[in-house]
This record gives sequence, structure tokens and C-alpha cells, in this order.
Amino acid sequence: MSFHKHVLSNGLTIIGEISPSARSVAVGFFVKTGSRDETSEVSGVSHFLEHMVFKGTPRRTALEVNFDFDRIGASYNAYTSEENTVFYAAILPEYLPDAVDILADILRPSLRGDDFDMEKKVIIEEIGMYDDQPMWCAYDNAKKAFFAEHPLGNSILGTPASITALSRDQMQVYYDRRYVAPNITVAVAGNFAWDAAVRLIEKHCAAWPNGSAPRGDVRPAPPRSHRQVITKDKLKQEQVFILAPGPAADSPMRYAADTLAMIIGDDTGSRFYWGLVDPGLAESADMGFHDYEGTGGYFISFGCDPERTDDNLALIQEILREAQREGVSDQELAVAKSKILSRVVRGSERPMGRMQALGMGWTYLKTYRSVDEELANFDAVSQSDIRGVLDRFPFDELTVLALGPLAKLNGV
Repeated sequence: MSFHKHVLSNGLTIIGEISPSARSVAVGFFVKTGSRDETSEVSGVSHFLEHMVFKGTPRRTALEVNFDFDRIGASYNAYTSEENTVFYAAILPEYLPDAVDILADILRPSLRGDDFDMEKKVIIEEIGMYDDQPMWCAYDNAKKAFFAEHPLGNSILGTPASITALSRDQMQVYYDRRYVAPNITVAVAGNFAWDAAVRLIEKHCAAWPNGSAPRGDVRPAPPRSHRQVITKDKLKQEQVFILAPGPAADSPMRYAADTLAMIIGDDTGSRFYWGLVDPGLAESADMGFHDYEGTGGYFISFGCDPERTDDNLALIQEILREAQREGVSDQELAVAKSKILSRVVRGSERPMGRMQALGMGWTYLKTYRSVDEELANFDAVSQSDIRGVLDRFPFDELTVLALGPLAKLNGV
């Protein structure tokens, strides 16, 4: 594998990792914008705009966009997060020019008023669909409670009220400000020729506007002791989320934090699994580590019969306190490393996985990390590193949100 980078005169960055043995190629346009970059007046605009990008351009109708992707057998999609909006496609190598043509074209969307009004109804329906999913609803509300006034607490989807009030002109202003060339990274991975790819992307993107799209209010999220119950009588299970601070995306501690989360809350073979799931106390119980620009967090969740909620919450808190006091065992550390290394390797075997890793790595760190470097960083995590992240980010103050039939938790 070989890594390459080129910056166009308008500031758009192109990065690529060539794998001659691959049988496909993946390309993604990473726009550094998401819900944390929104004001309350335009809440949900990033995700809404992701939808609008596929509604047509001066060159293509929405039907033609989909047909042109299908014609080349592309696996394509897009997603919006708190910090990024990503548009991507995986294709056979001979169709890379077509894929770049389509992706670059839709990233200059028409944003027609009729399409905007129609898609607004789709977005509001989507918000309702997610509100009907207990796990998602609990997650979204727990995130809001934990981050509080921090911009990462902004809703990705927005609300029916904010989407209803959003105007097409407000979206255009947001698009013009955030979708400038220096705020976009194009990542390519798989079997392709670098020089040809650069010429191809330059052909389609060199005329994109330059400009500054800074991200404000980048700061750590402080710990927050908070308990909240949202009662939904019709649900049969209680869904509980517990959040605590962790290291940011650019912190060397993130490798230890990810490893610790695997030990405590992986969905198989972890302390939560053996303590809650295997004995049948909870249907699910897991812990993940999420890193963002400027901050990070541990996201713990479990679902169970309502009458077991308080006992399970106490058990989870005891598992966290035990890890805080005593750390982890050498065996647990070794097993977690094996799981993570396997995950990294398997995710990197396909160009799509490497393209995503390349794009995200560059967006957050402005650096290239090969698969071997990523493996070495996880393999180097030591007991001292685990103790370091536990001491720096203790599980002393927790944000707890429960959603389900219960009217209260113990102490709430």
C-alpha cells in the first residue's frame, strides 16, 4: 500500500491509499460539518441538506442521480453525524471516473424550492420514525442531557418544529458557508492510479469556491451528574443510557479508552456481558467509546424488564467502580487487544473500510495512519495506559437517562 496527498489551488484536499491487490475502489467526500455547527434557528439543516444533495443538480434530476449510480453498479450512500457529512461510493476500478463525476455533481445541488418542500415532509416523517424507536430516543435524549449546553448536544435530525420553520434560503446560506473547498476532503482507497485520480477530481472540483468554515466552541465536555426519567407507558422494556467523559479524537489516550470500553462493555465476553446479559438480568448491556473534536465520551446502555432496572443500574455502577479501583487484568487486556486488532484488520480488508478510516483520520488529525500503525498503537496499550485514562477520566460523575414504563429510578 502507498499513501498520497494533494491539495488543489482552492484548498480542497485529496488523499489516497493505493492497494494494487484490491479488486475495487472506494471514494468519499468528507465535509467537515454537522449538527454541532448549527444554531438553534437551523437545527437539523446538515442532515436535511444531505437529503437535498440527492434531489438533483443543474445536470441531473434525482432519478438520473440514482440511475447513474446503479448503471455502474455502485454501492453508494451518505450520512450525517454531529461533526461530518460524508458522501461515498464503492465501485469497480474502471468506474471511478463515473463515480467521481456523480459525487462531485451532486455536491453542487440545485436546492430547488419544490424539492425542498417535498423533502421537508420526508424529514419530519423520519424524525417521527426515530422517535418511535426506544433505543434511539433514549440515546438522543441522553446525549442532550450529558452535553447540555455543549454544541455536541445538538440534535442531528432537528425537531419537527425546527424543520418546519427552516427555509430554503436558510439552507442555501448554510450550504454556501460550510460546503467550501477547504472544508472538504476527498479520500480514495483501493485499486486506482493516483495521478489519474488527482486529475479527475481536479477536473470536477477545481472551480469550487474557496473560503473559511471554522468550527467554534471546541472544548471538552465536563462531567455531569444527572438523572432523568422519560416515561412511555406503552413500552415493555426500560432503555437506560449512562454517559461519562473521555478523551478527544486527537488524544493519544483514545487507544486506551477504546480498549477499556471493550473490556468493560463489549457485547460478548465483557464484564457487562458476564455480569448482566449471561445471567439473564438484562437483554443487552454494552459500553462504547466515542471521540469527537475537543472531547469524547463513554456511552453505556442496557435494556431490561422495568422491575430490574434499579438493580441493574446499581450493578453497572459497581462494575465501573471496581474498574476504577482495581484496573483490569492482564488477561482482559490481552483479549481486548485481540478483538480490536481483529476488528481493525477485518475493517481494512475492503477499500470501503480503508476509505472511511482515511477520511476520518485526515479530518480529525490531518495525518495518515496506515493499518500497521493503527495496529501498533492498539497493541502498545499497557496497564499503565489503562490506569492513566481511568485517572484522567474517572467514572465518578455519570449522566443517567431511563426511557420506558418506569415513572422514576431510585433517587430520582
